[in-house]
Amino acid sequence: MAREKIVFEGALGEKLCGRLDIPDDREPRTYVLFAHCFTGSKDVLAAKRIARSLWLRGFAVFRFDFTGLGDSEGNFTNTTFSSNVEDLVAAAKYLRDVKRAPIF
Repeated sequence: MAREKIVFEGALGEKLCGRLDIPDDREPRTYVLFAHCFTGSKDVLAAKRIARSLWLRGFAVFRFDFTGLGDSEGNFTNTTFSSNVEDLVAAAKYLRDVKRAPIF
């Protein structure tokens, strides 16, 4: 599995940290943006297991820490549901613009 550490700007201007797991031996079937619960991190056991399962089936999987969580910058108490959704949009934009991932 090829793993890339990803850093991109989130909704509140903070640096958000993520990981992109890419199949080694083939082009990804497509890219999956995996959003864990809004109070966890990209590294919780369930997120790791789901991402690995998708990766084993040929998908590239991008998971990240929302603002103020895990390895990302910011203060979680300053976030809202709307800012978390905007973080998701920023992550999708990163995949589209930098990785040229198709958007469905």
